[in-house]
Amino acid sequence: MSSNPIYSSKTKHKNDTIMDSKSHWENIYKTKASTQVSWYQEHLQTPLRLIERTGVEKTAQIIDVGSGASTLVDDLLERGFEHITVLDISSAAIDAARARLGSRADEVTWIEADITKVALPHHYYDLWHDRAVFHFLTSAEERQKYVETAKHSLKPRGHLIISTFAIEGPPKCSGLDVVRYSPQSLYDEFGIEFELIDSASEVHLTPFGTKQKFIYCYLRKH
Repeated sequence: MSSNPIYSSKTKHKNDTIMDSKSHWENIYKTKASTQVSWYQEHLQTPLRLIERTGVEKTAQIIDVGSGASTLVDDLLERGFEHITVLDISSAAIDAARARLGSRADEVTWIEADITKVALPHHYYDLWHDRAVFHFLTSAEERQKYVETAKHSLKPRGHLIISTFAIEGPPKCSGLDVVRYSPQSLYDEFGIEFELIDSASEVHLTPFGTKQKFIYCYLRKH
């Protein structure tokens, strides 16, 4: 398998990418039920397994980046984790997750922000999770900002679990171009400050019956 990321064939001019990312995702979550987006899973079994493998304490600080209306926060609360931060660019996605959780929403820290622009606290998080945000970052500048934010906010020896479309995955998602990765090329984006502990692949069956190939990397910060 190639170790290089696979870019979609259509390359956008930088100015074109400023089609307000926030407006795009607000529209998605305002016009579609959270169970009817292509990335929906009732339970994120692979991330949950990898999170369990890290061995982090129930008191660990966990951030779910680009969570959308994902049920990961529900499952983490069910497992007894006490300090969960959910970050997403879309207020509509956050509102949907909060409504689903009901009174338990008050146990979660909610951040509405773009991960490439947000200022997160230094050496604060024990575990960083991202399912399918990083592959939307099609410019090297965006990816560098993301990686620097992860390095800045993760504690030394902190854990990073990240998922993208695999090399064989779709070239687009939700109408946007993506970058596809192998485990090695995804790890290479984060550099020598991290070590690759494990990787996994998954074929995701969408609510529409189509298949999408994902890869997961579990990295640990030196």
